[in-house]
Amino acid sequence: MTKSRLFCLLVVLGSAFMVLFIIVYWDNVGTANINFHTSFSKSLPTHLTEEIPSSLSATENNGLSDVDMFLDSFLNFDTKNELPSTKEEKSAQRGGSNSFEENVRGYDWSSRTKLEEGFLDQELIQEERKFNLRKFCGNSSFNFPTKDRDFDDIPNKELDHLIVDDRHGIIYCYVPKVACTNWKRVMIVLSESLLDKKGVPYQDPLEIPREDVHNINSHLTFNKFWRRYGKFSRHMMKIKLKKYSKFIFVRDPFVRLISAFRSKFELENEDFYKSFAIPILTRFSNWTNVPTSAGEAFSSGAKPSFSQFIQYLLDPKTEEEKPFNEHWRQVYRLCHPCQIDYDFIGKLETLDEDAAQLLRQLNIDSLFPFPPSYRNKTASSWEDDWFSKIPLEWRQKLYKLYEPDFVLFGYPKPDNILKV
Repeated sequence: MTKSRLFCLLVVLGSAFMVLFIIVYWDNVGTANINFHTSFSKSLPTHLTEEIPSSLSATENNGLSDVDMFLDSFLNFDTKNELPSTKEEKSAQRGGSNSFEENVRGYDWSSRTKLEEGFLDQELIQEERKFNLRKFCGNSSFNFPTKDRDFDDIPNKELDHLIVDDRHGIIYCYVPKVACTNWKRVMIVLSESLLDKKGVPYQDPLEIPREDVHNINSHLTFNKFWRRYGKFSRHMMKIKLKKYSKFIFVRDPFVRLISAFRSKFELENEDFYKSFAIPILTRFSNWTNVPTSAGEAFSSGAKPSFSQFIQYLLDPKTEEEKPFNEHWRQVYRLCHPCQIDYDFIGKLETLDEDAAQLLRQLNIDSLFPFPPSYRNKTASSWEDDWFSKIPLEWRQKLYKLYEPDFVLFGYPKPDNILKV
Protein backbone atom coordinates (compact mmCIF):
# COMPACT_ATOMS: atom_id res chain seq x y z
CA MET A 1 0.00 0.00 0.00
CA THR A 2 1.39 3.37 -1.02
CA LYS A 3 1.75 6.24 1.43
CA SER A 4 -0.97 8.26 -0.38
CA ARG A 5 -3.48 5.42 -0.09
CA LEU A 6 -2.59 4.90 3.55
CA PHE A 7 -3.07 8.60 4.20
CA CYS A 8 -6.49 8.57 2.48
CA LEU A 9 -7.55 5.55 4.55
CA LEU A 10 -6.51 7.31 7.77
CA VAL A 11 -8.46 10.42 6.75
CA VAL A 12 -11.61 8.36 6.07
CA LEU A 13 -11.31 6.47 9.37
CA GLY A 14 -10.67 9.71 11.22
CA SER A 15 -13.72 11.38 9.68
CA ALA A 16 -15.93 8.42 10.57
CA PHE A 17 -14.67 8.55 14.15
CA MET A 18 -15.40 12.27 14.39
CA VAL A 19 -18.98 11.79 13.13
CA LEU A 20 -19.62 9.11 15.75
CA PHE A 21 -17.97 11.24 18.43
CA ILE A 22 -20.14 14.25 17.55
CA ILE A 23 -23.35 12.19 17.68
CA VAL A 24 -22.48 10.64 21.04
CA TYR A 25 -21.25 13.96 22.45
CA TRP A 26 -24.36 15.84 21.39
CA ASP A 27 -26.57 13.08 22.76
CA ASN A 28 -24.95 13.55 26.16
CA VAL A 29 -24.65 17.32 26.17
CA GLY A 30 -27.63 18.36 24.06
CA THR A 31 -28.28 21.83 22.83
CA ALA A 32 -28.67 24.61 25.36
CA ASN A 33 -29.02 23.82 29.06
CA ILE A 34 -32.08 25.98 29.72
CA ASN A 35 -34.86 24.65 31.90
CA PHE A 36 -38.31 24.63 30.35
CA HIS A 37 -39.89 25.16 33.75
CA THR A 38 -40.29 28.54 35.39
CA SER A 39 -37.53 30.32 37.21
CA PHE A 40 -38.71 29.62 40.72
CA SER A 41 -39.13 26.23 42.35
CA LYS A 42 -42.60 25.01 43.20
CA SER A 43 -43.97 23.71 46.46
CA LEU A 44 -46.00 20.70 45.38
CA PRO A 45 -48.88 18.92 47.12
CA THR A 46 -47.82 15.89 49.13
CA HIS A 47 -49.18 13.45 46.54
CA LEU A 48 -46.90 14.96 43.88
CA THR A 49 -43.62 14.52 45.70
CA GLU A 50 -42.13 12.04 43.26
CA GLU A 51 -39.32 13.33 41.09
CA ILE A 52 -40.48 15.50 38.19
CA PRO A 53 -38.21 14.96 35.19
CA SER A 54 -36.77 18.22 33.94
CA SER A 55 -36.87 19.14 30.27
CA LEU A 56 -34.33 21.23 28.45
CA SER A 57 -34.92 23.44 25.48
CA ALA A 58 -32.75 24.93 22.80
CA THR A 59 -32.09 28.63 22.53
CA GLU A 60 -32.40 30.94 19.59
CA ASN A 61 -29.88 29.91 16.92
CA ASN A 62 -30.31 32.54 14.22
CA GLY A 63 -32.18 30.20 11.90
CA LEU A 64 -29.53 27.48 11.77
CA SER A 65 -30.64 23.88 12.22
CA ASP A 66 -29.73 22.33 15.55
CA VAL A 67 -27.17 20.05 13.89
CA ASP A 68 -25.51 22.98 12.11
CA MET A 69 -25.54 24.95 15.34
CA PHE A 70 -23.89 22.15 17.25
CA LEU A 71 -21.24 21.57 14.61
CA ASP A 72 -20.47 25.28 14.60
CA SER A 73 -20.09 25.37 18.38
CA PHE A 74 -18.10 22.13 18.36
CA LEU A 75 -15.62 23.30 15.78
CA ASN A 76 -15.19 26.59 17.66
CA PHE A 77 -15.09 24.95 21.07
CA ASP A 78 -13.00 26.67 23.73
CA THR A 79 -12.82 26.90 27.49
CA LYS A 80 -15.75 29.34 27.61
CA ASN A 81 -18.07 26.54 26.51
CA GLU A 82 -16.90 23.93 28.98
CA LEU A 83 -19.58 22.51 31.22
CA PRO A 84 -19.17 22.87 34.99
CA SER A 85 -17.30 19.84 36.25
CA THR A 86 -18.03 19.91 39.95
CA LYS A 87 -21.19 19.97 42.04
CA GLU A 88 -20.15 23.34 43.45
CA GLU A 89 -19.70 24.85 40.00
CA LYS A 90 -23.02 23.49 38.81
CA SER A 91 -24.71 24.79 41.92
CA ALA A 92 -23.18 28.23 41.46
CA GLN A 93 -24.30 28.30 37.84
CA ARG A 94 -27.87 27.58 38.94
CA GLY A 95 -27.75 30.34 41.51
CA GLY A 96 -26.42 28.56 44.55
CA SER A 97 -27.25 25.40 46.48
CA ASN A 98 -29.81 27.22 48.60
CA SER A 99 -31.96 28.38 45.66
CA PHE A 100 -34.83 26.12 46.64
CA GLU A 101 -34.80 27.44 50.22
CA GLU A 102 -34.55 31.02 49.00
CA ASN A 103 -37.30 30.72 46.41
CA VAL A 104 -39.80 28.65 48.34
CA ARG A 105 -39.26 28.33 52.09
CA GLY A 106 -37.80 31.78 52.50
CA TYR A 107 -40.09 33.54 50.04
CA ASP A 108 -42.39 36.25 51.33
CA TRP A 109 -45.65 34.78 50.08
CA SER A 110 -47.68 37.67 51.49
CA SER A 111 -46.15 39.99 48.91
CA ARG A 112 -47.30 37.94 45.93
CA THR A 113 -49.65 39.69 43.54
CA LYS A 114 -52.83 38.05 42.28
CA LEU A 115 -51.14 37.64 38.91
CA GLU A 116 -48.23 35.76 40.48
CA GLU A 117 -50.61 33.61 42.47
CA GLY A 118 -52.41 32.78 39.25
CA PHE A 119 -49.17 31.65 37.67
CA LEU A 120 -48.40 29.52 40.71
CA ASP A 121 -51.84 27.90 40.46
CA GLN A 122 -51.19 27.19 36.78
CA GLU A 123 -47.90 25.50 37.60
CA LEU A 124 -49.53 23.28 40.21
CA ILE A 125 -52.25 22.38 37.71
CA GLN A 126 -49.56 21.35 35.24
CA GLU A 127 -47.87 19.12 37.79
CA GLU A 128 -51.23 17.52 38.58
CA ARG A 129 -51.87 16.80 34.89
CA LYS A 130 -48.41 15.37 34.29
CA PHE A 131 -48.57 13.31 37.48
CA ASN A 132 -51.92 11.84 36.44
CA LEU A 133 -50.55 10.95 33.01
CA ARG A 134 -47.45 9.25 34.42
CA LYS A 135 -49.53 7.40 37.01
CA PHE A 136 -51.81 5.72 34.51
CA CYS A 137 -49.09 5.11 31.93
CA GLY A 138 -47.25 3.22 34.67
CA ASN A 139 -50.32 1.39 35.99
CA SER A 140 -50.10 -2.24 34.88
CA SER A 141 -53.81 -2.80 35.57
CA PHE A 142 -54.85 -0.07 33.12
CA ASN A 143 -54.24 -1.28 29.60
CA PHE A 144 -55.06 -0.14 26.11
CA PRO A 145 -53.61 -0.80 22.62
CA THR A 146 -50.01 0.40 22.05
CA LYS A 147 -49.60 1.47 25.69
CA ASP A 148 -46.55 -0.68 26.42
CA ARG A 149 -44.71 -0.38 23.13
CA ASP A 150 -41.38 1.42 22.93
CA PHE A 151 -40.87 4.65 21.03
CA ASP A 152 -38.78 2.74 18.48
CA ASP A 153 -41.81 0.58 17.72
CA ILE A 154 -43.93 3.54 16.63
CA PRO A 155 -44.05 3.62 12.80
CA ASN A 156 -42.87 6.83 11.16
CA LYS A 157 -46.32 7.40 9.65
CA GLU A 158 -47.74 7.66 13.19
CA LEU A 159 -45.30 10.46 14.08
CA ASP A 160 -46.74 12.97 11.61
CA HIS A 161 -48.44 15.07 14.32
CA LEU A 162 -45.20 16.01 16.10
CA ILE A 163 -44.18 19.43 14.75
CA VAL A 164 -40.61 20.55 15.46
CA ASP A 165 -39.26 24.09 15.84
CA ASP A 166 -35.46 23.83 15.89
CA ARG A 167 -34.98 27.58 16.31
CA HIS A 168 -36.46 27.59 19.81
CA GLY A 169 -36.24 23.92 20.73
CA ILE A 170 -39.99 23.23 20.83
CA ILE A 171 -42.06 20.19 19.82
CA TYR A 172 -45.85 20.43 19.53
CA CYS A 173 -48.14 17.46 19.01
CA TYR A 174 -51.27 18.78 17.38
CA VAL A 175 -54.71 17.32 18.00
CA PRO A 176 -57.42 18.32 15.50
CA LYS A 177 -60.44 20.10 17.02
CA VAL A 178 -58.29 21.39 19.89
CA ALA A 179 -57.24 24.87 18.67
CA CYS A 180 -54.63 23.23 16.48
CA THR A 181 -55.03 25.78 13.67
CA ASN A 182 -53.77 28.63 15.86
CA TRP A 183 -51.06 26.54 17.50
CA LYS A 184 -49.83 25.55 14.05
CA ARG A 185 -49.74 29.25 13.19
CA VAL A 186 -47.60 29.85 16.25
CA MET A 187 -45.19 27.09 15.25
CA ILE A 188 -44.87 28.52 11.72
CA VAL A 189 -43.95 31.95 13.08
CA LEU A 190 -41.46 30.49 15.55
CA SER A 191 -39.73 28.22 13.06
CA GLU A 192 -39.92 30.77 10.20
CA SER A 193 -40.92 27.89 7.95
CA LEU A 194 -43.21 29.97 5.73
CA LEU A 195 -42.70 33.25 3.88
CA ASP A 196 -45.31 35.90 3.19
CA LYS A 197 -45.88 37.60 -0.18
CA LYS A 198 -42.92 39.88 0.46
CA GLY A 199 -40.61 36.91 0.86
CA VAL A 200 -40.02 37.34 4.59
CA PRO A 201 -41.07 34.99 7.41
CA TYR A 202 -44.48 35.64 8.94
CA GLN A 203 -44.35 37.59 12.19
CA ASP A 204 -48.07 37.65 13.01
CA PRO A 205 -49.75 34.23 13.36
CA LEU A 206 -53.14 35.56 12.24
CA GLU A 207 -51.72 36.71 8.90
CA ILE A 208 -51.02 33.13 7.80
CA PRO A 209 -53.75 31.86 5.44
CA ARG A 210 -55.69 28.88 6.76
CA GLU A 211 -54.88 26.75 3.73
CA ASP A 212 -51.17 27.27 4.35
CA VAL A 213 -51.52 26.47 8.04
CA HIS A 214 -52.73 22.94 7.30
CA ASN A 215 -50.39 22.34 4.36
CA ILE A 216 -48.06 19.48 5.32
CA ASN A 217 -45.17 21.30 3.63
CA SER A 218 -45.43 24.17 6.13
CA HIS A 219 -44.12 22.07 9.02
CA LEU A 220 -41.17 19.89 9.92
CA THR A 221 -42.63 16.78 11.53
CA PHE A 222 -40.99 13.66 12.94
CA ASN A 223 -42.16 11.49 10.04
CA LYS A 224 -40.03 13.65 7.70
CA PHE A 225 -36.81 13.11 9.63
CA TRP A 226 -35.67 10.26 7.43
CA ARG A 227 -35.18 12.78 4.60
CA ARG A 228 -32.85 14.91 6.70
CA TYR A 229 -31.06 12.35 8.89
CA GLY A 230 -31.42 9.05 7.03
CA LYS A 231 -30.56 6.06 9.21
CA PHE A 232 -29.86 8.42 12.13
CA SER A 233 -33.44 9.81 12.06
CA ARG A 234 -34.76 7.81 15.01
CA HIS A 235 -31.68 8.68 17.04
CA MET A 236 -32.19 12.38 16.29
CA MET A 237 -35.84 12.14 17.31
CA LYS A 238 -34.80 10.80 20.71
CA ILE A 239 -32.26 13.58 21.16
CA LYS A 240 -34.83 16.26 20.42
CA LEU A 241 -37.43 14.60 22.65
CA LYS A 242 -34.88 14.61 25.44
CA LYS A 243 -33.70 18.19 25.00
CA TYR A 244 -36.64 20.13 23.55
CA SER A 245 -39.77 21.46 25.29
CA LYS A 246 -42.77 19.34 24.34
CA PHE A 247 -46.41 20.38 24.63
CA ILE A 248 -49.86 19.12 23.76
CA PHE A 249 -53.43 20.45 24.03
CA VAL A 250 -56.34 18.10 24.64
CA ARG A 251 -60.12 18.22 25.04
CA ASP A 252 -63.01 16.23 26.52
CA PRO A 253 -63.09 13.24 24.12
CA PHE A 254 -66.87 13.16 23.60
CA VAL A 255 -67.10 16.92 23.06
CA ARG A 256 -64.26 16.64 20.55
CA LEU A 257 -66.30 13.99 18.68
CA ILE A 258 -69.32 16.28 18.52
CA SER A 259 -67.12 19.11 17.26
CA ALA A 260 -65.59 16.86 14.59
CA PHE A 261 -69.02 15.73 13.41
CA ARG A 262 -70.32 19.31 13.23
CA SER A 263 -67.40 20.62 11.18
CA LYS A 264 -66.98 17.66 8.83
CA PHE A 265 -70.54 16.46 8.23
CA GLU A 266 -72.87 19.38 8.95
CA LEU A 267 -70.87 21.71 6.70
CA GLU A 268 -70.47 21.06 2.99
CA ASN A 269 -67.05 19.45 2.65
CA GLU A 270 -66.41 17.61 -0.61
CA ASP A 271 -63.36 15.66 0.58
CA PHE A 272 -64.98 14.43 3.77
CA TYR A 273 -68.23 13.67 1.99
CA LYS A 274 -66.55 11.38 -0.53
CA SER A 275 -64.14 9.77 1.95
CA PHE A 276 -66.45 9.29 4.91
CA ALA A 277 -70.06 10.41 4.39
CA ILE A 278 -70.64 8.12 1.39
CA PRO A 279 -69.39 4.99 3.27
CA ILE A 280 -71.48 5.95 6.32
CA LEU A 281 -74.65 6.49 4.27
CA THR A 282 -74.03 3.33 2.27
CA ARG A 283 -73.62 1.15 5.35
CA PHE A 284 -76.01 2.71 7.85
CA SER A 285 -78.74 4.66 6.02
CA ASN A 286 -81.79 3.76 3.96
CA TRP A 287 -80.52 5.61 0.90
CA THR A 288 -80.39 3.22 -2.05
CA ASN A 289 -78.67 5.66 -4.37
CA VAL A 290 -76.31 7.74 -2.32
CA PRO A 291 -75.45 11.09 -3.98
CA THR A 292 -71.95 11.22 -5.42
CA SER A 293 -71.17 14.85 -4.49
CA ALA A 294 -71.53 16.94 -1.36
CA GLY A 295 -73.55 19.60 -3.17
CA GLU A 296 -76.11 17.08 -4.38
CA ALA A 297 -76.23 15.43 -0.97
CA PHE A 298 -76.86 18.67 0.89
CA SER A 299 -79.57 19.77 -1.52
CA SER A 300 -81.36 16.42 -1.15
CA GLY A 301 -80.80 16.11 2.62
CA ALA A 302 -78.54 13.05 2.34
CA LYS A 303 -76.30 13.78 5.31
CA PRO A 304 -75.10 11.30 7.93
CA SER A 305 -76.75 11.63 11.33
CA PHE A 306 -74.75 11.73 14.54
CA SER A 307 -76.15 8.29 15.37
CA GLN A 308 -74.86 6.90 12.06
CA PHE A 309 -71.49 8.50 12.74
CA ILE A 310 -71.30 6.68 16.09
CA GLN A 311 -72.24 3.42 14.37
CA TYR A 312 -69.40 4.01 11.93
CA LEU A 313 -66.89 4.49 14.76
CA LEU A 314 -68.04 1.36 16.59
CA ASP A 315 -68.07 -0.87 13.51
CA PRO A 316 -64.88 -3.02 13.48
CA LYS A 317 -64.94 -2.84 9.68
CA THR A 318 -64.05 0.86 9.87
CA GLU A 319 -60.62 0.29 11.41
CA GLU A 320 -60.04 -2.76 9.24
CA GLU A 321 -60.34 -0.61 6.13
CA LYS A 322 -58.11 2.23 7.38
CA PRO A 323 -57.21 3.96 10.68
CA PHE A 324 -59.56 6.55 12.15
CA ASN A 325 -59.26 9.97 10.55
CA GLU A 326 -57.19 12.36 12.63
CA HIS A 327 -60.26 14.41 13.58
CA TRP A 328 -61.71 11.55 15.60
CA ARG A 329 -58.65 9.41 16.20
CA GLN A 330 -57.86 9.04 19.89
CA VAL A 331 -55.22 11.39 21.31
CA TYR A 332 -53.16 8.48 22.66
CA ARG A 333 -52.81 7.25 19.08
CA LEU A 334 -51.92 10.70 17.70
CA CYS A 335 -49.42 11.87 20.31
CA HIS A 336 -48.19 8.75 22.17
CA PRO A 337 -48.32 10.22 25.70
CA CYS A 338 -46.98 7.05 27.35
CA GLN A 339 -43.89 7.08 25.10
CA ILE A 340 -43.27 10.86 25.12
CA ASP A 341 -42.78 12.81 28.35
CA TYR A 342 -44.68 16.03 27.66
CA ASP A 343 -43.57 19.13 29.56
CA PHE A 344 -46.88 20.93 29.22
CA ILE A 345 -50.42 19.59 28.92
CA GLY A 346 -52.96 22.23 27.95
CA LYS A 347 -56.72 21.84 27.74
CA LEU A 348 -59.18 23.55 25.45
CA GLU A 349 -61.49 24.08 28.40
CA THR A 350 -58.86 26.41 29.91
CA LEU A 351 -57.29 27.54 26.63
CA ASP A 352 -56.76 31.23 27.44
CA GLU A 353 -55.06 30.59 30.77
CA ASP A 354 -53.03 27.62 29.54
CA ALA A 355 -51.88 29.38 26.36
CA ALA A 356 -50.68 32.42 28.31
CA GLN A 357 -48.86 30.18 30.78
CA LEU A 358 -47.20 28.13 28.03
CA LEU A 359 -45.97 31.16 26.08
CA ARG A 360 -44.54 32.56 29.30
CA GLN A 361 -42.76 29.32 30.16
CA LEU A 362 -41.34 29.09 26.67
CA ASN A 363 -40.11 32.70 26.99
CA ILE A 364 -41.89 33.72 23.80
CA ASP A 365 -44.77 35.69 25.33
CA SER A 366 -43.12 38.95 24.30
CA LEU A 367 -43.19 37.97 20.61
CA PHE A 368 -46.98 37.80 20.20
CA PRO A 369 -50.12 36.86 22.15
CA PHE A 370 -51.88 33.60 21.42
CA PRO A 371 -54.38 34.23 18.59
CA PRO A 372 -57.94 34.72 19.88
CA SER A 373 -60.03 31.57 19.66
CA TYR A 374 -63.31 31.08 17.85
CA ARG A 375 -65.93 31.57 20.53
CA ASN A 376 -68.80 29.61 18.98
CA LYS A 377 -67.27 26.39 20.26
CA THR A 378 -68.94 23.05 20.92
CA ALA A 379 -69.64 23.05 24.67
CA SER A 380 -69.54 20.26 27.22
CA SER A 381 -73.12 21.10 28.19
CA TRP A 382 -74.24 19.84 24.79
CA GLU A 383 -73.33 16.21 25.53
CA ASP A 384 -76.70 15.23 27.02
CA ASP A 385 -78.62 16.50 23.99
CA TRP A 386 -76.29 15.01 21.39
CA PHE A 387 -76.18 11.59 23.00
CA SER A 388 -79.85 11.43 24.04
CA LYS A 389 -80.84 9.49 20.91
CA ILE A 390 -77.81 7.19 21.00
CA PRO A 391 -78.63 3.74 22.47
CA LEU A 392 -77.09 3.20 25.91
CA GLU A 393 -75.13 0.17 24.70
CA TRP A 394 -73.51 2.25 21.96
CA ARG A 395 -72.60 5.00 24.43
CA GLN A 396 -70.92 2.50 26.72
CA LYS A 397 -68.98 0.93 23.85
CA LEU A 398 -67.95 4.38 22.64
CA TYR A 399 -66.63 5.23 26.08
CA LYS A 400 -64.48 2.09 26.11
CA LEU A 401 -63.12 3.15 22.72
CA TYR A 402 -62.06 6.55 24.08
CA GLU A 403 -61.48 5.61 27.71
CA PRO A 404 -57.67 5.98 27.53
CA ASP A 405 -58.07 9.65 26.57
CA PHE A 406 -60.53 10.26 29.42
CA VAL A 407 -58.27 8.62 32.00
CA LEU A 408 -54.83 9.77 30.85
CA PHE A 409 -55.83 13.42 30.63
CA GLY A 410 -57.97 13.56 33.75
CA TYR A 411 -61.44 13.89 32.26
CA PRO A 412 -64.16 12.44 34.51
CA LYS A 413 -66.18 9.50 33.28
CA PRO A 414 -69.44 10.94 31.81
CA ASP A 415 -71.79 8.89 34.00
CA ASN A 416 -74.67 11.17 33.04
CA ILE A 417 -74.74 9.62 29.56
CA LEU A 418 -73.41 6.15 30.43
CA LYS A 419 -76.23 5.14 32.76
CA VAL A 420 -79.94 4.65 32.20
